[in-house]
Amino acid sequence: MTDDLASRIGEYLPHQRWFAGKGRAHTVRDVRTAAWLSGPADGSGAVRVQVALVDVESSSGVDVYQLPLSHHVDRVDHLEHAYLGEWDGTHIYDALHDREAVTLLAAGLVGEPVDTSLRTHTVAKRRLDLDRPTALLTGEQSNSNVVVGDDLLLKVFRRVAPGRNPDVEILAALTEAASHEIVPLVGWLEGTDRSGEPLDLAMLSDFMRTATDGWDLALTSVRDLFAERDLYPDEVGGDFASESHRLGVTVARLHAELARYLSHARWGPDELRAVTARMRARLDAAVHEVPQLAEHVTGLAQAFDALADIDGEVAVQRVHGDLHLGQALRTIDGWRIIDFEGEPATPLASRAALDSPVRDVAGMLRSFSYAAQSQWADLLGDHQLAARALEWATRNRESFLAGYAEESGTDHAGQADNAILLHAYETDKAVYEVVYEARHRPSWLPIPMRAVSRLAAADSVGGRQ
Repeated sequence: MTDDLASRIGEYLPHQRWFAGKGRAHTVRDVRTAAWLSGPADGSGAVRVQVALVDVESSSGVDVYQLPLSHHVDRVDHLEHAYLGEWDGTHIYDALHDREAVTLLAAGLVGEPVDTSLRTHTVAKRRLDLDRPTALLTGEQSNSNVVVGDDLLLKVFRRVAPGRNPDVEILAALTEAASHEIVPLVGWLEGTDRSGEPLDLAMLSDFMRTATDGWDLALTSVRDLFAERDLYPDEVGGDFASESHRLGVTVARLHAELARYLSHARWGPDELRAVTARMRARLDAAVHEVPQLAEHVTGLAQAFDALADIDGEVAVQRVHGDLHLGQALRTIDGWRIIDFEGEPATPLASRAALDSPVRDVAGMLRSFSYAAQSQWADLLGDHQLAARALEWATRNRESFLAGYAEESGTDHAGQADNAILLHAYETDKAVYEVVYEARHRPSWLPIPMRAVSRLAAADSVGGRQ
């Protein structure tokens, strides 16, 4: 491609929610083609799709982003917001804003004939209505999700790396096992990197159109509580505790299935010391990026060091890796867990590694605190609402843990080693959140910083003041 188009792509990337290089200088080094998709052979299709891989260099190294591009002979008025320029006689757009282009991508995942060098893997058979509309979903996402028709969801992985994407690997295994705790996977699309290694590019799953994500439900509950002001969380009609309990049961069942159908093992003292070292290394890197953390380093590090003193082995397995309320969908027949990729800023190999299921438990507990504090953030001088927010978070954290313990038999609060694990993992998650918010949502940084302050001052057993 021309240097001009590469430059336009370089200008386009920082404005995309899924671009991880925000706040850092970056350069587009190369734009190469993984495959071309075209419409029917009779010429009725007016668009060609270029599955483009973009090498972006920054201070953190070179990342590869996927940017599907749709090529039109004529300018398309309703796609001007996604226009990237002209090349070789065609006008180029971000393809995920283009219904025709999205339909071509999705068609390859349900077995429709497309001109592609990509490999399609099918897990469950579905029919795609090519005449149905598409809708690109917005929100806080590290990838791009497009609703196709009434009941399918196309996820395009944006920052890609060689190896099986954990979202694909886990969902394929649990779909074949007929798990009730997930949204079934239909199939996925695979390309190759420069060296010929497999590269997962996109996946298609069922779409739960009537479902509501847990984050939205939790925020509604907090707003109901704040509207009453003088009532406690269990006295308000929008009390969320019963849903938190059900969610704890669902996560425990999910962990049991992950251990049954995927790898599991046990960690001894050597592995726990290695975990401590990784957590401390992440803390050191975070302090370098967010200097406000420096005053809390001693207390935070103590939470990690306590792992090395655990007497006995710790069960490990495949886990979700980035579990929070936004990754849980409330459907008419219960909770479903989605998005098994792990933390977006973590390397792929680390996201696919075995870990303690406590990592997921800690992530959900942090999410309850986030939900309460995100609503209180604009009312920092209101001490009554501050107290209500803390009560809401505490009630729902305890309800979630109770549901998890009821299903799994694991008590994260009453058993010493589990409490140490939970405190360490929740502390590690808060450190990750500080860096994430500093990069992507600076206005939200006070939320994890308050957690860091609390966790650094907490007793290492149970994480209590």
